[in-house]
Amino acid sequence: MNWLKKIVIKKSPITNSGIFCSEISRIIGYKPKKILLFETAFTHRSLNKIGITGEPLNYERLEFLGDAILGSVIAAFLYKNAPKGDEGYLTQMRSKIVNRSYLNSIGKKLHLVNLVRTKANIHNFGDNINGNLLEALIGAIYVDAGFTTCEKFIYQNILIDFKDLEYLENKISSYKSLFIEYCQKHKCDFKFENCDDNGKDSVKHFCIKLHFNNVVIARARATSKKKAEEKAAQRAYFVLQNEMQHH
Repeated sequence: MNWLKKIVIKKSPITNSGIFCSEISRIIGYKPKKILLFETAFTHRSLNKIGITGEPLNYERLEFLGDAILGSVIAAFLYKNAPKGDEGYLTQMRSKIVNRSYLNSIGKKLHLVNLVRTKANIHNFGDNINGNLLEALIGAIYVDAGFTTCEKFIYQNILIDFKDLEYLENKISSYKSLFIEYCQKHKCDFKFENCDDNGKDSVKHFCIKLHFNNVVIARARATSKKKAEEKAAQRAYFVLQNEMQHH
């Protein structure tokens, strides 16, 4: 019987997952019941893994679930802690917490990318891989241990930074939206213009020039056009900070 046990263990997908299991336990604060679930939460689609019933074994479905659970926990947190906030206020505050850059920063802090299994070059994924893995991990915790354990993880790792709602109110979630709103309110001309990128990075970058009243007020480059525009708007905000804060 012992020799049979050894064979089963040898053939198990988690044979070499001792380190993985201990890392997951450290991150989530308990020993997972279904380690295969967490392996799926860190499996990239490039591996083309398929389950016995034909379902794809990668983190995308768990990411979808984790995103929904995260939104629900944050909505309940804001409902409880901002009793005077109307629907618009609560929606705005939730978007500030679940904005991609913040979730990416939490994923980085937990070093989740070190656990991902992929055939692709991890350096080509960009920052969003960190937030995607965080949401997949939340989905896995929910399936593995239920809502209460999942909620506790979210409070300890994500909502811990937002006990002070006044700080959250003043937090800017999108410099581009703020800049456009300011320009429209004060009838200022502005334009985000694509420009040639002369950088020598192995990953393609986008370059943006931001015009304000016919003057180039900021330039930025990033791995996507959207990120470059956000970065340029942030730089413009710091140039116009005094004016924008008083209007």
